Order: sequence, then structure tokens, then C-alpha cells
Amino acid sequence: MANQHKHKLRGVRNTPDYLWDDLDTGAKSIGEDRSSITRQLWEAWLGYPGAQWPPAPSKGGEREEK
Repeated sequence: MANQHKHKLRGVRNTPDYLWDDLDTGAKSIGEDRSSITRQLWEAWLGYPGAQWPPAPSKGGEREEK
């Protein structure tokens, strides 16, 4: 079927724009994307065998929650 996603879409609710934007910027700075970083965080947090915490970007976010 046209316009069908390969994977089921899952949303992350109640995520402020500044956090979403900083995650995108940080992920791109290490050659990853938001989905990859999120998946790595979940796998490491759940203690999956072989899972590793993703590397942090060299510079943290600059915004504060409003």
C-alpha cells in the first residue's frame, strides 16, 4: 500500500519542543537520529544483554524548560 510506514509509528507524548529539538541536534552531531538514540536508551535502561548507553553529544542543550 502506498505511503505505508515500514514500522509501526509510536509517539512520545508531553515532550517539549526544546527537548525534541536538542535531541535531534545532539543525535545528528554523533551521526545518529532520534529514533536510534531513543531505542538505545530504552534497551540500556531495560538492561538488555549487550545494550549500551548511547554516547552523549559533545555539547549539551542550552535551553531551559518554560
